[in-house]
Amino acid sequence: MKVTDKAEDGFEATIHAPNRLRICALLEAAEQVEFGLVRERLGVSDSVLSKHVSVLMDAGYVQQTKAVRDTRQRVWLSLTKSGRAAYRAHVAALRAIVGEAQE
Repeated sequence: MKVTDKAEDGFEATIHAPNRLRICALLEAAEQVEFGLVRERLGVSDSVLSKHVSVLMDAGYVQQTKAVRDTRQRVWLSLTKSGRAAYRAHVAALRAIVGEAQE
């Protein structure tokens, strides 16, 4: 396949940072994911994950829900509708850039 001028149309720099891309990939596969599970999967500290989640929240791509469970406050993360669309467009743009987009 030939890469066209439109290969980068869905490219989203906010999502592209490696940890943010991994966060979006984890959240795309589920309705909600608990903050601690995302932290474990990425192998980062709470503060590192919080910074990346804040960037994604500021962009309107991720939302967090707080709830008490087992007497402890838990934070659940999920992609917003626009976050899900941006993530999928970004993945499609990456595939187009490397020549793997389906025609």
